[in-house]
Amino acid sequence: MAEQPQPISPLKNFFAGGFGGVCLVFVGHPLDTIKVRLQTQPKPQPGQAPLYSGTFDCFRKTLVGEGVRGLYRGMAAPIVGVTPMFAVCFFGFGLGKRLQQRKPDDILTYPQLFAAGMLSGVFTTVIMAPGERIKCLLQIQAATGETKYSGSLDCAKQLYREAGIRGVYKGTVLTLMRAFVVYPPDVPASGMYFMTYEWLKNILTPEGKSVSDLSVPRILFAGGLAGIFNWAVAIPPDVLKSRFQTGGAMCQSEMQAVTLTELVRS
Repeated sequence: MAEQPQPISPLKNFFAGGFGGVCLVFVGHPLDTIKVRLQTQPKPQPGQAPLYSGTFDCFRKTLVGEGVRGLYRGMAAPIVGVTPMFAVCFFGFGLGKRLQQRKPDDILTYPQLFAAGMLSGVFTTVIMAPGERIKCLLQIQAATGETKYSGSLDCAKQLYREAGIRGVYKGTVLTLMRAFVVYPPDVPASGMYFMTYEWLKNILTPEGKSVSDLSVPRILFAGGLAGIFNWAVAIPPDVLKSRFQTGGAMCQSEMQAVTLTELVRS
């Protein structure tokens, strides 16, 4: 295995992860809105066309019907949570690596990197679950024809008023599942992400040089490809999570009570 860079302090991991998370939300939220709307669209009646025929159709209808702002529905919740979430994620990854090192310069195996990445996912679920719940509800409410929530704070207040803290944290187990199998801040997916990221950086490092000498384009390529591996295992539990968390709003005509068992069967 190629030489790994010297460990970075937890404080630097915290700020680097937080800044990276904010950048991620600004760039990725429109695509996330489309993803959630496709995942949660109601099943069409016999003889009727689905609300969205695919990714580009959903993008076009959202842009035409709601403008650019429609693509950024519910962004306040992840923006508020993403800095501590990603900061804790990278802090957890650094901690996971240190816990497995006998000496600071010990080189970890790929299974050890996977385990360190999983630890980062456990740390972030507590922050991520309520933000995901609020975000998904705001992203799909335009499609339901009902404006129940005026914003992220109003959504959180109403959820708490209706069902207490359990209402805000609905879908936590599925968020943890997604983590156990994605997205840098969730658990085997986190493990998959960080392990693949380190593996790709090692492969891309020229012989005789250190990983810390990699160019920015190569680091971006490694991170992007690691994200593909990450989402390859994350999509199934993510679909369940999105449907479960929006169960009361997305399919009023066909399901008044959404359970995990019913979602798995579908």
